Amino acid sequence: MFVDQIRVHAKAGDGGSGCCSFRREKFVPRGGPDGGNGGRGGDILLHADEHTDNLVSLFYEPNLRSKQGSNGQGKNKHGRNARPQVVRVPVGTVIYRLSHTPPHVPEEQPKPKIDLATLEVVGDLDQIGQRFLLCAGGDGGKGNTHFKSSTNRVPRHFTPGYPGEEGWFVFELRTIAFAGLVGYPNAGKSTLLGSISAARPKVASYPFTTLHPSVGVVEFPSYQRVSVADIPGLIEGAHVDKGLGHEFLRHIVRCKMLLFVIDMAGSEGRDPLEDFRTLRKELKLYDPTLSARPWAVVANKMDLPEAVDNLKIFQSKIQKAPIIPAAVESGKGIDLIKNLLAEFGKKYES
Repeated sequence: MFVDQIRVHAKAGDGGSGCCSFRREKFVPRGGPDGGNGGRGGDILLHADEHTDNLVSLFYEPNLRSKQGSNGQGKNKHGRNARPQVVRVPVGTVIYRLSHTPPHVPEEQPKPKIDLATLEVVGDLDQIGQRFLLCAGGDGGKGNTHFKSSTNRVPRHFTPGYPGEEGWFVFELRTIAFAGLVGYPNAGKSTLLGSISAARPKVASYPFTTLHPSVGVVEFPSYQRVSVADIPGLIEGAHVDKGLGHEFLRHIVRCKMLLFVIDMAGSEGRDPLEDFRTLRKELKLYDPTLSARPWAVVANKMDLPEAVDNLKIFQSKIQKAPIIPAAVESGKGIDLIKNLLAEFGKKYES
C-alpha cells in the first residue's frame, strides 16, 4: 500500500499542574510553602527518515498524541517533563495546516478532496534527518512556592498546566529524486528504471498503469550516483486533475531534470510527437518552472519497425535537447542513458 497524502490530527501534551503544599516536619515550625512546579507536556516532532518511503503508517494512526507532563509535588519537587513524540515521515514531506475542523464523514462515504492550494504551508522536510516541531507541549503550572514573597508568606495559590498545541494538518509526500521519468502509460518507464538501477517496479507483458512512484539509484564506476523516479503515466488534462493528475504531478516538482520516455513506435495508436508536446504542455500548465528544467528524450521501442520513420520526423521537429534512441526491453541505449544521467549529475554538482 502506497500513501502520499494523509490528513492527521495532532495534540501535544498538556503541562502538569503546580502543587500547593506546606512543609510539615517535626521541630520545624512554620515550614512555609514547598509546592513544586508541574512538568512540561511532550512535543510532537516530525523526523525526515531516509528509510521511510510513504505515509502508510499515518493512514492507520492519523491521531498523533503526546504525553502530559507530571504534576508538581511537595518538598519542592518539580514534575517530570514528558518526552517528545517523534513521528517518522519520508524525506520530501510537505506539511499544510487546516484552518478549520474537517466535517465528519461516515466510513462508507468517500471523503471530500482537499484543495491544497488554499492551505498554509507550515513545513517542508526536504533534508535527511531534518526535524519539524508540529505541536509544542504546554508549559507546566506554578506551585505555591513560586508565589511566596515578603508580603505573601503563606500563599495557597497555584496554577494548572497549560494545554499543548492542537490542530489538523495535511501531510503530502513529494518524491525527491534527481531525475524523473515522464511519459504516457506503457511507454516503458518502469522497464527503464529496472534496467538502470536495482529498483524492481512492476513490469508485465500486458498494458497497465503504475499506481505510485518508484525510486531507484543509478550508480556509476566513478562512485557517482543519482536517484531516478518512475512517475506514473500522465494523460492529457492531468494539470486539472484529470484521472490521477495531481496525484502524479506532485512527484515531479522536486526533480532536477526530466527524461521524457516516448513510445516512438506508436504501438498504442498514438502519435509520438503529439505525445511529447502534450506532456510538455501538461507540465507547464501545472507548474511553469518545470518547463525551464533540463530535459532529454528517450525514444523507446526502437526495435519495432514503425519507430524508425517516426524518429526521423521527431528529430526534425524537436532539436532543443538530446534524443536517445533505445529499446529498453532488449537493453539497447541503456549505456547512453546512464552516460547522460552522469553528465547532468556532474553539471548539477558543479
